[in-house]
Amino acid sequence: MTAAAVERSARPVPIQGTFEELGTPLREVTFVVVDLETTGAAATDSITEVGAVKVRGGEVLGEFQTLVNPTGPIAPFVAVLTGITDLMVAAAPPIKAVLPAFLEFTKGTVLVAHNAPFDVGFLRSACQRHDYTWPTFDVVDTARLARRVLTRDEVPDATLRTLARYFRATTEPVHRALADARATVDVLHGLIERLGSYGVHSLEELAIFSARIAPQQVAKRHLAEGLPTSPGVYLFKDARGEVLYVGKSRNLRSRVRTYFTASETRTRIAEMIGLATQVTPIVCETALEAEVRELRLIAEHKPRYNRRSRFPERALWLKLTIEPFPRLSMVREVRDDATTYLGPFGSRRVVEQAMTALHEAFPIRQCTQRLSPQRLRSTCALYEMGRCNGPCEGHESVADYSVHVAAARTAILGDVRPLLRHLTARIDLLAGQQRYEDAAIHRDRLAAFVRTAARMQRIAALSGCRQLVAARPVEGGAATAGGQKPGGRLGGPPAVRPVRSQDWEVVVVRYGRLAAAGVMPPDAVPSVFVDALVATAETVRPGPGPTPAATAEETECVLRWLEAPGMRPVQLAGEWSWPAHGAASVHDTLHPGPGGTSTLTPFDRPRRLRPVHRPAR
Repeated sequence: MTAAAVERSARPVPIQGTFEELGTPLREVTFVVVDLETTGAAATDSITEVGAVKVRGGEVLGEFQTLVNPTGPIAPFVAVLTGITDLMVAAAPPIKAVLPAFLEFTKGTVLVAHNAPFDVGFLRSACQRHDYTWPTFDVVDTARLARRVLTRDEVPDATLRTLARYFRATTEPVHRALADARATVDVLHGLIERLGSYGVHSLEELAIFSARIAPQQVAKRHLAEGLPTSPGVYLFKDARGEVLYVGKSRNLRSRVRTYFTASETRTRIAEMIGLATQVTPIVCETALEAEVRELRLIAEHKPRYNRRSRFPERALWLKLTIEPFPRLSMVREVRDDATTYLGPFGSRRVVEQAMTALHEAFPIRQCTQRLSPQRLRSTCALYEMGRCNGPCEGHESVADYSVHVAAARTAILGDVRPLLRHLTARIDLLAGQQRYEDAAIHRDRLAAFVRTAARMQRIAALSGCRQLVAARPVEGGAATAGGQKPGGRLGGPPAVRPVRSQDWEVVVVRYGRLAAAGVMPPDAVPSVFVDALVATAETVRPGPGPTPAATAEETECVLRWLEAPGMRPVQLAGEWSWPAHGAASVHDTLHPGPGGTSTLTPFDRPRRLRPVHRPAR
């Protein structure tokens, strides 16, 4: 045998691989399943524990676990949830000392996490703060995979606890980093086993499967063709011309295109796209006009795939009835009856909270019968409890009772201080008696009233103006004008060109309703442009109540525009002012949040957040 023949026999024989062997097989991928415990879900919160498990081909190669000193106190709620206390992390290393070892442990692997944006986001943020380079990891999100692979009949949700129970994980998730990471390993293996039936056998196929676009989305991409790039409103319609969905954007074409990409993951929107056959654009002059038109079109067409603003007529109001002994009544319609209304409210529960706050501060009767001095009734239990002065049996005259009604009307429309003094004194008394639950109930009632009254007083102040013309610089426009800027051409005398002035958005608001909007170019004469805009503006006839010509949402959109930096009032017919001692003056002090609770909500487990999977390449 010659030397050449020996050399040829030693060479590996090339073999044509199959399509299944292309890419990196999942059995050869080294995964690091990571889980974190933190002091909260906000970006400013800190990591308290890191747990990670390294696996390949179903075999555990190593584990990483350490407590982390967050350099700050751990909230009691978090300590109860995770079992990690300030004492436990007092001697633990800070995250700056943990990161080098963790990055070495994960080097050359694929990161896996349940709700990966949360865990990876915390780790990436920590690296940026401490000047560590974040590697370009491929990332797999088991929560997102579970939503793709499992049906609602199999699991009601995609939480780690539910999936661990479904796949019979050997470790139960208990809100500790290493235990949750071990449970996630079993969930990952169960999902990979299910992925085989989808033809997913490699890391590359897994990345494509995670970002898969529904076929109906791909087939409807042509609907975005030909749309303008200007701000406006878009309407998705079906074959019968029924409006399915209404949206707004500063760039119509760019926004509509996103509905046909992997970034759109909402199930109901995917269903809507499957029914849509056309997209109708409505070009608007400004973003404010687009926002207002969207609200009006949603209220007009009530598209089934829009969730908010569809039924403004269903809003609830609190009304002082018109009778000798007025009472508070919950109504759905604002009539032209020259009485006082408070609202609008989004739910019956909040109405009842605000009504109770008024009843506690002012002895207004709570019975529902119609009373008059000639038609009296027997007293109820509230009179015997001292909660009512008994006008039903003649214990209080119409003139004396009207004092309480006037005080309640003043609290609703202008001066909230008497109500605030009464309820805060009651809250302080209950807190001093350590009756904190009762104090919290009164606090929520006060917050519900203040929040609604502050909103209504802001809206009513603008709705009371017959006409307001205002201007604001266009966002992202050029610098202010006025001068000449030298320029030049090669080989010739220097040219002089004017500096482009700032474009201005100009709006006409009548009784809180947007009547006209336009963009004034730099070379326009302001007075001529404003006069033309006012002359062509919508004629608005006011109606009754705090929202006489527009919905509360529309007037709030206009108010946000007017309160932005750079706004200049141009013309004002009427008075635009808030009451000095109104609810808005104490709104920021109370910090009421949605549903009558404080904005400082307890730590919400971030597993409920919708993950966004984007494998790093």
